Amino acid sequence: MVGAAGTGLLAADPMVPRPVSIRRKQRETHDTFTLTLDVPDPERGLPFVPGQFTMLYLFGAGEVPISISGDPASPMQLVHTIRAVGSVTRPLQALQQGSMLGVRGPFGSGWPIEEARGRDILVIAGGLGLAPLRPLVYHLLNRRGDYGHISIVCGARSPADILFRHELERWGGRFDVDVAVIVDHATDTWHGDVGVVTRLLDKSRCEPANTRAMICGPEIMMRFSIRALNDLGISDEQIHISMERNMQCAIGMCGHCQYGPAFVCKDGPVFRFDRIRPLFGAREI
Repeated sequence: MVGAAGTGLLAADPMVPRPVSIRRKQRETHDTFTLTLDVPDPERGLPFVPGQFTMLYLFGAGEVPISISGDPASPMQLVHTIRAVGSVTRPLQALQQGSMLGVRGPFGSGWPIEEARGRDILVIAGGLGLAPLRPLVYHLLNRRGDYGHISIVCGARSPADILFRHELERWGGRFDVDVAVIVDHATDTWHGDVGVVTRLLDKSRCEPANTRAMICGPEIMMRFSIRALNDLGISDEQIHISMERNMQCAIGMCGHCQYGPAFVCKDGPVFRFDRIRPLFGAREI
């Protein structure tokens, strides 16, 4: 084992977590928070493709897959936005600046940023689904001239559950991006749209024949969004979605995230929809 570590083989093993410390912790909503981590390689950083994820290991609690939510143009910091809902993510929420974690990755496929060049882009997010899409938005804005019209459509349960609210306001203040937000229910202080996210799709100025749609959110929300996009003339081949299944090893060995002939951790989590339509929505795959 000492020899392996000395030759660098141990550090290259995708199953071995690398230690990192928390640089910053920020509360997003009542149950959601963002951790900014120091990267395990301070010289190279941690390059990633928008849409990829890492495995975060909390000593004594376990490991969990979390999408990267930071700017791909800033590989010297690793950003994750996390909802505290389970036996690992709740203890993660209790950590403070300077606490140590283990990280593996990045893993998985990303959003089709090269294939989409020159196309109109329709980004559709539901709830925490905006976190895996945020690196995509950063990329689109960093390379604004490479893409056509950009529309960002977000849904949340309530105004208090809107993720990255200040960034959405900043993006919406640009003249070259459309941003629309809708909530399921609201109080009298909310003056925006109320309802389901599909209500906003027919307002997009994207040209259907020239559009690439990128969707992440609860599966039921994605299902209805895809149906609405099809009604607008956007085909399954033009739609990409990010799937969330029970990923444990992240390299396609354990089989927990097998999805028909594919593995979500290795072949996904981003899939072109026509390739998984027959399986989409099935709960026991």
